[in-house]
Amino acid sequence: MIKKIILSLLLLLFTSGRLLAADADIKIQPGLLQSKFKEITEELGLAITYVPLSPAENLGITGIDVGVEFTAVDIDEDLFRGVMSDPPGQLVFPKIHIQKGLPFGIDLGAIYSKVPNSDISLAGGEVKWAILTGTAATPALAIRGSYTRLIGVSDLDLETFGADLSVSKGIFFLTPYAGVGQIWIRANSNTAGLNKESSNKTRGFIGLKASLLPFSVVGEYDISEVSSFSLRLNISF
Repeated sequence: MIKKIILSLLLLLFTSGRLLAADADIKIQPGLLQSKFKEITEELGLAITYVPLSPAENLGITGIDVGVEFTAVDIDEDLFRGVMSDPPGQLVFPKIHIQKGLPFGIDLGAIYSKVPNSDISLAGGEVKWAILTGTAATPALAIRGSYTRLIGVSDLDLETFGADLSVSKGIFFLTPYAGVGQIWIRANSNTAGLNKESSNKTRGFIGLKASLLPFSVVGEYDISEVSSFSLRLNISF
């Protein structure tokens, strides 16, 4: 059963990454309106922002999770015609994700994504602190700070900062979780006529982690002006 899950997720990661062709390269053309630049970078910023894909409970001082994942984000094709010659209806980010538990309820995490056949890549990280570690009778509560940056796109600088509060409660091998937070988006382009843009957006998320050591599978739905679905397979050490 576990082998089937692994093979299915790896196949999905490969085929979903192929949804983006070379025409999905981002090119900021001269003459793009400032208002359109703002809309595009807000939507792209929400698409690349850090996805928690983990409950509020901490991993513990010896805990390490290493996983592969993907995030699928629906985008406005008409809007992205301003920066893509043939935009897809969905951006799909295959990622490598690692988290490490530290003392005092702190976890560190990092992600990297390179979309095949595209100039789109991103890297990011998180610091999560479990204010309440949770018990058999009480939930865990955590705060998180995160950062992501778009890389590989020569004429667009885009980064996001995030802060969120999440709660989770383990029930046997299942751990449902939910949270809400704020995303700050910063964008700049070296294209003539465009100014820097900054904005902030609210985001909520719900997810479920199923654990069968040494493996776990996590699914998450993120809700904002641009919503996304993510799936992750972990190996725990």
